[in-house]
Amino acid sequence: MHHEIGRETAMESWLSAALKGNSYSLTPASSDASFRRYFRAAVDDNTYIVMDAPPDKEDCRPFIHVAKLMVAANLHVPQVLASDLNQGFLLLTDLGSVTYLNALQGDKVHGLFLDALDALVTWQLATREGELPSYDEALLRRELNLFPDWYLARHIKLELNSNQRQTLDDIFSLIVRNNLAQPRVFVHRDYMPRNLMVSEPNPGILDFQDAVIGPIAYDVASLFRDAFISWDEEQIIDWTVRYWERARKIGLPVRADFAEFYQDVEWMGLQRHIKVAGIFARINYRDGKPHYLSDLPRFMGYIRHTCERYNALRPLLRLLDSIEAKSATVGYTF
Repeated sequence: MHHEIGRETAMESWLSAALKGNSYSLTPASSDASFRRYFRAAVDDNTYIVMDAPPDKEDCRPFIHVAKLMVAANLHVPQVLASDLNQGFLLLTDLGSVTYLNALQGDKVHGLFLDALDALVTWQLATREGELPSYDEALLRRELNLFPDWYLARHIKLELNSNQRQTLDDIFSLIVRNNLAQPRVFVHRDYMPRNLMVSEPNPGILDFQDAVIGPIAYDVASLFRDAFISWDEEQIIDWTVRYWERARKIGLPVRADFAEFYQDVEWMGLQRHIKVAGIFARINYRDGKPHYLSDLPRFMGYIRHTCERYNALRPLLRLLDSIEAKSATVGYTF
């Protein structure tokens, strides 16, 4: 607790200097699944966002770098007005407080998603090698392994036997092979309604500091198969077709056959959902934030849905069935 109070004091004295001594009021803006916290500073009629990213846990430099790339691509992101990398503080422009997650209702939904698709193809079109870390095999596998390490071992308290472990490894290899065969573009890596703001121009894009260069289907998969909100398959296909048409028109390297592209989206989504199930369990057991656990059933549903469609993934479905049967006997439910 002392550490928190010390940080608050340090942040406030840094902020006073950054705002040139103007008086301000500070309110919490949001926190996320990382160790970053955000505050809204009001000065007269203006508001700013302060990012608090403890340097022993988070690095602000990728945020600043990706923000520059996005500004250069004409995307709407927070501008960095002042920074102290040693202490882990950034002062940012404020994109408002209406997220897509709050706004996706009724007749607004379609227009908001079309704006998000336009921004996504713009981002992908800006791709240049050498700017961002590579979404390579090591990273894809490290993410997948969060599932056995945290979801199975910690959450369901299940140790896999050697056959089960082999099944999981084989499936992981198939998934990674698909992911790595996809064309590479800039990937936001968490392009979902919670990180998109309704703003002018629309959308405002947040939480991009983990951006990489990697599979073209990744951000499409994140946008429509989300942690916090679900859409029916027909609607997802419609939006995905619209993305694919836009991407082809401006020369992005999507597959020429939509059915094949949609398969890439599903396999990429599967990698993400397996990872997220592990991350949500880790956030509970390691970081003490239990509220993400309630979204786990949605992810297990996404995983099952994809596994049911592809024969090559059936062994994973059978593994999940046997895990579920076992977890039911110890009182755990998916």
